[in-house]
Amino acid sequence: MTQPPPPPPNQPPDPQGGFGAPTPPPPQQPEPGYGYPQQPPTQPDQGYGYPAQPPAPEPGYGYPQQQPPAYGYPTAPQQPQQQPYGGYQQPQQPPAYGYPTQPQQPQYGGYAQPTPPPAPGGGKKLSAQLQIVIAAVVAVVLIVGVGIWYANSGGDGGDEAKNTGGTSQGSTGGGSTGGNGLGGGGKEKVPADTKAKLAFQVTEPKVSDITDVSGSWITDKAFVKPGVNSLVGYDPDKGGVLWTLPLTGQVCGASRHITADNKAPILFEATKRVAPRYYQPCTEVGVVDLNTGKLLWSTSVTGGNAGDQKARFNEVTLSGATVAAGGTDGGAAFDLANGNPRWKPQANDQNCYDMGYGGGEALVAVRKCGQYDSPSVTIQPINPMTGAPLSQFKMPTGVKYASVVSTKPLVVATDIGDSAGDGSGITDFFSIDEKSGKLKAKITADPDQYAARCRPTEVESCSKALVGNGRLYVPTEEHEGSTGEYGDETNEIIAFDLTTGRTVPEKADAGDKYTFVPLRMDGGNLIVYKEPPYGQGGRIVSVDGGTMKETLLLENPANKSLDSPESSFSLNGAELLYRDGRFFISATLVSKPRENASPNDIKEYLIASFAVAR
Repeated sequence: MTQPPPPPPNQPPDPQGGFGAPTPPPPQQPEPGYGYPQQPPTQPDQGYGYPAQPPAPEPGYGYPQQQPPAYGYPTAPQQPQQQPYGGYQQPQQPPAYGYPTQPQQPQYGGYAQPTPPPAPGGGKKLSAQLQIVIAAVVAVVLIVGVGIWYANSGGDGGDEAKNTGGTSQGSTGGGSTGGNGLGGGGKEKVPADTKAKLAFQVTEPKVSDITDVSGSWITDKAFVKPGVNSLVGYDPDKGGVLWTLPLTGQVCGASRHITADNKAPILFEATKRVAPRYYQPCTEVGVVDLNTGKLLWSTSVTGGNAGDQKARFNEVTLSGATVAAGGTDGGAAFDLANGNPRWKPQANDQNCYDMGYGGGEALVAVRKCGQYDSPSVTIQPINPMTGAPLSQFKMPTGVKYASVVSTKPLVVATDIGDSAGDGSGITDFFSIDEKSGKLKAKITADPDQYAARCRPTEVESCSKALVGNGRLYVPTEEHEGSTGEYGDETNEIIAFDLTTGRTVPEKADAGDKYTFVPLRMDGGNLIVYKEPPYGQGGRIVSVDGGTMKETLLLENPANKSLDSPESSFSLNGAELLYRDGRFFISATLVSKPRENASPNDIKEYLIASFAVAR
């Protein structure tokens, strides 16, 4: 079995914020990740968009498949019909900054646009006067219909939907909805005073080389952050160290999801990094009690491309009682309670392996097969106890990687043909029926227009894209505000319907000089950070997922100092968490101090915390 070459010495971590050293190219003999081999396809490639039936009794591909119908609104008659893409019609591309396109005869809350009656006299042309009268009647009906639809499009939801997978603290949010209606149902409440103060700050630790410190969690008792060869729990109000968990090596992976009782899966290295390489393979999987700092268990596995060596992983996640880790050596899963393996990496003749998993309310594998230069990528909702596929969706030709934005409902992002060109890793989103494997909608997201980001080589790495209320919420790129002055950039949050793929009429506007950065879902609401202009404090707002109206939850103090703890972080290299009146910004990379450092240099912080009065 051919082993992949080791990473080159002194290789820094991926600048996009990944864990550990850069991921090597996928091996030629990876494994299935489910504990048993899969059979090669028995029929020619059907192309993406066709659901593959789940295996019975053994997994395999090539089952007869049926093409689902086209989706979306009918194309206006004055425009040419769009060509089907993989058996599905693409929704019309929204215009600049995501303003919705007006389709022909959409249904507004059950009210269809009326059609003019036939001309009297057996098809004779209508008189000019009669045409004017008909047009006026049509306009009145439209106004009434649209008004009723808008009146029923927002409002607070009922009870908050339950999240059986625990709590999601990552940037992508989850698939929760806000009760019976759109929006509402969130846990975050408006405090008596939204004015926040700097609660505490922690300076960067001293390191000998670039060190990845990605990962952060909030509990009722602690704010937890990786240190150097350790995890550290801080008092969430004052910043004092509550506990320190020493580890054998550096943390190299952290789950976005935690259990209801605050347990989190992590990855870490088996030994400490030393000169000159400052690199160790990411092989150890463990679960930590975030309240006490106790390592409940840790383990490693062999197999797959790793052979008799320990398998290396890039990322780890959680769904229910299963911890799942993936990487180029293959995927593995473990019992949350004791670390016993549920499945391990295995080599196979089809060069198939699990790149990684999306967790939360369900467990979804992104599986790659074939050669490195011409792979086949499939999305597989799987049984978290056995790894058996429940359904399967094949991504289109030209896709080498895919990222899971949400597992339930299932939404996947990818960069088709590596054409994004802006480092975002996204050209399209795919809304997939997780039960049948059928495509519901393909949403084209022009990288020049939308600002969501995914790290292509990791499955659960997307930021700024949120899923809830049957919608996909993404921010637009920054653009000039209404005043046209320097520094007047702003943006919006646009929503796409996951069934039709079309933009919805409602949108949220950040306002001049502020920029929206979506953080997570809160029931049917969006928790969003508003990046401020120079000298002003940032804000945390709750955006109703139906009406898209915002409510202020927290506002940081204005600070024009170069050492401002808030403005010292680059948002593309920081993690932002908000919970119950507390806002945390933390770094993902720590660098070696400059040799000629000056006392006047801008300070670099590991953590900055702001809080309202409690």
